[in-house]
Amino acid sequence: MCGRECSMDMHCMSFNFDEGTNLCEINQATRNEHPGNFSATLGSLYYDGDEETPLYSLSDCCLNRYRSCKMLLDAGCRSSGVYTINPEGFGNGGLRVYCDMETDGGGWIVFQRRQDGSLDFWRNWAAYQSGFGNLSGEFWLGNDNLATLTADDSQGTWELRVDLEDWDNKTAWARYTDFKLSLGKYNLSYDKYDSKSTAGDSLEYSKGFPFSALDADNDNWPYNCARYHRGAWWFNSCFMSHLNGQYYPSQHANDDMGISWYTWHLFPYSLKTCGMKIRETGLN
Repeated sequence: MCGRECSMDMHCMSFNFDEGTNLCEINQATRNEHPGNFSATLGSLYYDGDEETPLYSLSDCCLNRYRSCKMLLDAGCRSSGVYTINPEGFGNGGLRVYCDMETDGGGWIVFQRRQDGSLDFWRNWAAYQSGFGNLSGEFWLGNDNLATLTADDSQGTWELRVDLEDWDNKTAWARYTDFKLSLGKYNLSYDKYDSKSTAGDSLEYSKGFPFSALDADNDNWPYNCARYHRGAWWFNSCFMSHLNGQYYPSQHANDDMGISWYTWHLFPYSLKTCGMKIRETGLN
């Protein structure tokens, strides 16, 4: 019946069907046209008529309970978008995340994205603790979520990837092994910087330091780096990188208040886009 309704509607491009409630939802676009808005929900099926994909476009794997984007990828979920994963420590509701299934082999849980300045990142400790923003736009996934994911080595180890873009549309990246945040003050920890990276190691200056926000001064400076630089980060005194700084509509920041990665672009250059993401490297 759902398929019949779609075929009779000249504007219908795809439809969703919820097996639990038998509800049908008709869409005016396909997931290929708007992958950032596509959300795989437990118990729901998605269909479209695209010639490049099977009629049954949502693989069974996306309806099962997997604990990471990497496990979803390995099970056959190839499209980037919003998924529910079910790692240890998140209960029956799981955790909603954006999975990058394309960059560097895919399987990444994106936990930070800056792309257009639509979201204010100068927020307090509680906001960064719980997370904020839109998973399909600009957002921070939440320090509690990151610590829960990474602090327990029995669930595997994680690698961190940082993707950067400047105002000439040039890109660079940096990768780190064995990334984790500790519970409490969310100290930043990792093992090694990947020397094949193209952005340089601007995170080394923050290694081992706790997280600071405008109302939580945990840095190594006499004043509050987070308040002075209008953002939140793993500040030393103060930083070589600051991807939660103020967003400027050009490369010209106000002093060093912008989105910074010093080893790629010297201060006061402010980057156009950036993203931070983690992926399992050891599955136990």
